[in-house]
Amino acid sequence: MNARTSFLGGILAFVLATSCCWLPVLAVFLGSAVGVLSLSEHMARLSGPLMVLALGLVGYGMYRHWRTKKRASSTGIFIPDSCITCPACGHQKMETMPVNACQYFYACENCQIVLKPHNGDCCVFCSYGTEKCPPIQLGQDCC
Repeated sequence: MNARTSFLGGILAFVLATSCCWLPVLAVFLGSAVGVLSLSEHMARLSGPLMVLALGLVGYGMYRHWRTKKRASSTGIFIPDSCITCPACGHQKMETMPVNACQYFYACENCQIVLKPHNGDCCVFCSYGTEKCPPIQLGQDCC
């Protein structure tokens, strides 16, 4: 089961767990309240286990997502693209990072300001990007 499937399963379990609340309202709206009200009582008994299932599936999906990112850094797989956000104007652009070099300067195509890395960061992707540069993602020393 991948992270997306787990998350969607958690959402489905949550909808089923809360059906004892919204199902009677829907039944009244549709005009068939008598049969659904008895079903609603049975669903109320399942509400607790379904909530636990929903939390478990969503938690498992988050764990799988975290583990996949961590495993990617240990196996030499990295995310090559990063979205740089200009701090001056807020313009964002997806850029492909250089694999074997650091990018110390980046000119925003909107306001033309030249971005430089923050103190302690090796490149503009580590300072302004959604992803760190490839060497940092792989746990290596940068440039």
